[in-house]
Amino acid sequence: MSNYSVTEPSARQKWFAGILVIFYAVVTIMPLVWIIATGFKSPSDAIAYPPKVLFEPTLEGYVNLFTTRTRVSDADLQALGEPKTWYERLVRKDGLVIAGPSRFGERFYNSVVIGFGSTLLCIVLGTVAAYAFSRFKVPLKDDLLFFILSTRMMPPIAVAIPIFLMFRSLGLSDTHAGLILLYTAVNLSLSVWLLKGFIDEIPIEYEEAALIDGYTRFQAFYKVVLPQAVTGIASTAIFCLIFAWNEYAFAVLLTSGTAQTAPPFIPTIIGVSGQDWPAVAAGATLFLLPVVVFTIVLRKHLLRGITFGAVRK
Repeated sequence: MSNYSVTEPSARQKWFAGILVIFYAVVTIMPLVWIIATGFKSPSDAIAYPPKVLFEPTLEGYVNLFTTRTRVSDADLQALGEPKTWYERLVRKDGLVIAGPSRFGERFYNSVVIGFGSTLLCIVLGTVAAYAFSRFKVPLKDDLLFFILSTRMMPPIAVAIPIFLMFRSLGLSDTHAGLILLYTAVNLSLSVWLLKGFIDEIPIEYEEAALIDGYTRFQAFYKVVLPQAVTGIASTAIFCLIFAWNEYAFAVLLTSGTAQTAPPFIPTIIGVSGQDWPAVAAGATLFLLPVVVFTIVLRKHLLRGITFGAVRK
């Protein structure tokens, strides 16, 4: 019998731990709350000093995010007649008219295509590679795994110029395919290492039983291994998507128009009188939503994935 015993934390220790957790949560979430609140401020309230905590909310930032506006004279405003929509009325109070839609929708669409496309490709290739490393005798397996991991040791910006020259020569600059391939290459090492750990925890006896029953190797992989690796695949997908979704340096360097994603576009949102901070905050808020929703949907798998293999029978 073990001489060690688990003691229950005292009430004081629980209170202290609870206070630390609450304090950490408040400090961590405060910038996010401030960004969301700024999206509902007017431009003057957004730059007020001291900063305004209590303000009259407005959707002006979101209107400015999705539209381009121009200033016209009072005579031209009167000639246009009464505004037909609430957002036209909101813009005209500042002596502006809507000239057309902004490019935020296009940039957001590019982020969705590139982020989720690279994540899907990374998961497919990473799962197959991780299964091969886990189940087969690969020559120089340890060396290959270390080489794959070493690609994460160098900061991406260190290879930015060679990648830029290579992409320009191959015609991949400012293309969706180019960024998808680049983000897949960067994330593949993380995908392989994470998924190999999950597949290693799946007993090989399940596959051997399936092979005895007449399954092919692919059928055993598809019908036996993949269902049990869903937790690891979901966890890996979240981490890969977060990187591809938030990546800034390569997106700035390799895109300018056609395939530009939201991260390099949002900071450049300019109003008629300078930086439009409410529109920037509104864009940042909307940009967070897909990753937040994706993480919430897969949160059970994420929690199981983090603790997978921590307790053994």
